[in-house]
Amino acid sequence: MNKTALLEVSGLSYRYPRRGVVLDAVDFSLHSGERVALTGANGAGKTTLFHLLMGLKKAKQGDILAFGEARREEPDFVEVRGKVGFLFQDPDDQLFCPTVIEDVAFGPLNLGKSREEAMAIASKTLESLGMAGFEERVTHQLSGGEKRMITLASVLAMEPEVLLLDEPSNALDSKARERLLTTLQNLPQAMIIISHDDSFLEQLATRWVRLQDASLVDYQTSLSAVSA
Repeated sequence: MNKTALLEVSGLSYRYPRRGVVLDAVDFSLHSGERVALTGANGAGKTTLFHLLMGLKKAKQGDILAFGEARREEPDFVEVRGKVGFLFQDPDDQLFCPTVIEDVAFGPLNLGKSREEAMAIASKTLESLGMAGFEERVTHQLSGGEKRMITLASVLAMEPEVLLLDEPSNALDSKARERLLTTLQNLPQAMIIISHDDSFLEQLATRWVRLQDASLVDYQTSLSAVSA
């Protein structure tokens, strides 16, 4: 494996009891500065790959290397979760505190920041995303687009080195979508983005890969090629 990669998998396989094989000896690497579009049909295994990279599922076969270290057992992934920010497809799976500021501050607190430090980081992160003034809002009363931006804030507040983004533009109106796109374009982190929004990916991705028939294939694309 190439130790210069931030994340790398080799021969990675995963099977569900009823769905069968969704990943079959997959090889993939993510390097600094890359924004990789991960495409494929519903059920192809895209989110499963994210879960494997985070240690939320255990690979049936193959190797996972993160930040130069092999990751096999649960303790190996604790460090990974501190360095990789995972934006879930459904914001309601990620928001669980009563107020916005508490949700965004939760990650920094978990990383050992003092409450004062965590609150300062949370406020600064919200402001950077155009969400200043939302601090005391009740999370379950937010719109879908607002929830998406708050979940992104909660991820970015942990200052991750890598971002895994699962359908980040879902439920966003055009204004919120543009704000999210601009935010992601200006972030320094390497990222993998799952999305069916080709125009969103076209403005963001530096490389495209597709999961099809349990295999991962690199390919070049453009809006004209996608629509052809």
